[in-house]
Amino acid sequence: MTQDATPLQVALIGQRFMGRAHSNAWRQAPRFFDLPVDPRQHTVVGRDAASLEEFRERWGWQHASTDWAAVCAADSGIDLVDIGTPNDVHEGPAVAALEAGKHVACEKPLSATLDAARRMRDAAAAAAGKTFVWFNYRRCPAVALMHELVREGRIGEVLHVRGTYLQSWGGPDVPMLWRFDKERAGSGAHGDLNAHIVDMARFVTGEEVARVHGAIEKTFVTERRAADGSMAASTVDDVVSFLATFSGGATASFEASRLAQGHLNRNTLEINGTKGSVRFDFEDMNVLEFVDATESGRTRGWRRIMCTDAEHHPYAAAWWPDAHVIGYEHGFTNMVADICVALGGGTPRVPLPDFADAFETQVVLEGALEAARRGAAVDLAELR
Repeated sequence: MTQDATPLQVALIGQRFMGRAHSNAWRQAPRFFDLPVDPRQHTVVGRDAASLEEFRERWGWQHASTDWAAVCAADSGIDLVDIGTPNDVHEGPAVAALEAGKHVACEKPLSATLDAARRMRDAAAAAAGKTFVWFNYRRCPAVALMHELVREGRIGEVLHVRGTYLQSWGGPDVPMLWRFDKERAGSGAHGDLNAHIVDMARFVTGEEVARVHGAIEKTFVTERRAADGSMAASTVDDVVSFLATFSGGATASFEASRLAQGHLNRNTLEINGTKGSVRFDFEDMNVLEFVDATESGRTRGWRRIMCTDAEHHPYAAAWWPDAHVIGYEHGFTNMVADICVALGGGTPRVPLPDFADAFETQVVLEGALEAARRGAAVDLAELR
């Protein structure tokens, strides 16, 4: 932390899984990065008052509240509102905070519906505050290096993109959660998982998805046991796969599943070009694989790059010596560092997604669902 760093008063809305991940990131970033602003953990907001005080104390927040509207108000003393709630509770706090002149960081996908995401995008465009969206995988050093290599032209013209995000936790024995309720989540594996790989593909290639050519949306688990013991309808997709083309002509395939046995968190992206290819698998998150097709065929092949070199790899200098690997939580911490750099007037290590950027990912998600329902191709221009 620089000596003259400006305090940044942060409020977090949400105290569950993402609440923990975000809290840890706000705590850790100033300890590992030299930041132009000093993030202060001012207030945590949650619905469950009984557990909120314990969460506040454990994760280092100064205050706790059950009233997000008061925290988002202009006179609350908060500079940035961080939203880590279920998808249907993104729009209200985000728009209120923006209208009060605050910065907003919001979990992905941007909202449960495309219409809500559009309203959030428009509110951000009219506001003075900056917006950020927690597509944290951009900030894995290997993914950030992939972005740099592709933008430098190391793989030539992009021809083919392949993204998969496979998990195995969503079987019929899993009880009813908000993630299985379409009204709250918007979609299932699609919005939760395909959102990440679509964002990563857009980020790495620098291109937009222009057309979805076909898609499959499937729900296999149609009911789950609720907290009261009754059975409740599970109304979201378990598996979604779709084919697309990018604005530069590259073809793409994306697939997400919560029912892929043996895949715990297999978030993968492969980009194939005229001069080479790159590929990433989050289950080996410190590694990027790269092949240079311009090399002699005698020795040409995939090389395994351990992305932990402080001199050459994004974010590595903030952490540990070579091959002393980082984990899932570090992507969030790297993002907090970049948010603070951006708010301090600097340039983040790699681009940060704002509401307008995240809206483009939501357009792709909606286009895939439309293609599945129509049984026909969808030009994404009609959804924007």
